[in-house]
Order: sequence, then structure tokens, then C-alpha cells
Amino acid sequence: MADEKLRYSDADLQEFKELIQGKIDKAEYDLVLIKESFINDQNNGTDDTSPTFKAFEEGAETLSKEQNSILAGRQEKFVRDLKHALIRIQNKTYGICRVTGKLIPKDRLRAVPHATLSIEAKNMQR
Repeated sequence: MADEKLRYSDADLQEFKELIQGKIDKAEYDLVLIKESFINDQNNGTDDTSPTFKAFEEGAETLSKEQNSILAGRQEKFVRDLKHALIRIQNKTYGICRVTGKLIPKDRLRAVPHATLSIEAKNMQR
């Protein structure tokens, strides 16, 4: 098609930039909360309770720390991916599928603003 766009307009890119920056701000705030809960070592006063209960609680605490660590890692990757999307906006390559070279639909980018693949390309990976 001759009228098929090769990239999003500057106005479109500005809209996505604002959307992404808002998501980065929220994601970074959430990451701080996750890290604070990971670092916060609250003692629930089980020193004087039965050893069995204490063992269960310590096991749950270890599991919770592992889950927080995994969650923090995912959140850091999400922030990094969003910041990479801002770089693509600056380079005016945002929204272009890295496999097909076609524009990723706006609806997909609004749902997953750090997407680098169209649904077509994602389906080819399966």
C-alpha cells in the first residue's frame, strides 16, 4: 500500500511518551514500595511462642522475601523496557515491529506501551 504509514506522527509519539512516562513514574513508585517491604524486617513477636510456629513463620518469611525479590526483578525489567520505549520515541522508531517492520496498532501500544513486536510477529514465534 502506498498510503501505509512508516512511522507514527510526532503528535502520536508525544501521546505515547506521556503515557509511558506516567507508567514509569507509577512503576518506579511501586518498585520503591516492593523494595521497602523486602528490606523491612518486622518482628512479629514470636520469640516466646512455640518452636513449631516460629519455624512455620520463618519459612513463610523466606518465601515472602523470595516472592518480593522476584517481583522487584520483574518491576525493574518493566521500568527498563519502558525507558527503552522512550528512547525509541526519541529516535522516532517507536511502534515499529522489529520483525515485520510494520506499525504496531495503537491499541496494542496503549495496552503494552513497551511492545516491540506486533501480534503477527508474536504469533510467528510460537
